[in-house]
Amino acid sequence: VQLQASGGGSVQAGGSLRLSCVASGSTSSINVMSWYRQAVGKQRDVVASIASGGGTDYADPVKGRFTITRDNAKNTVYLQMNNLKPEDTAVYYCNVDALDSSGSFYKNYWGKGTQVTVSS
Repeated sequence: VQLQASGGGSVQAGGSLRLSCVASGSTSSINVMSWYRQAVGKQRDVVASIASGGGTDYADPVKGRFTITRDNAKNTVYLQMNNLKPEDTAVYYCNVDALDSSGSFYKNYWGKGTQVTVSS
């Protein structure tokens, strides 16, 4: 599975951005799709996840501001980010778990990150 993220950029505090991540390759086995972020000098943390059935989970710092959705027909996951804060500044990564090439085991796949910068 290959992942291509887009939609990052620079905004002022209070602004909005929408990230997209398109999956290609062996997409039929994709289960959970997630967004992670990593700020400079910090570890990579999960931001939001969405299961194949649509159930979602959010990290506490983004609850009420971010919304994760997915379009299974387009193999795409989105992250709508509203009321952005300077502390949301980070590189955002798309992540999915899907069967590996053997078809026997689930594996995590990562896309290249997209930078989000929020200025005060």
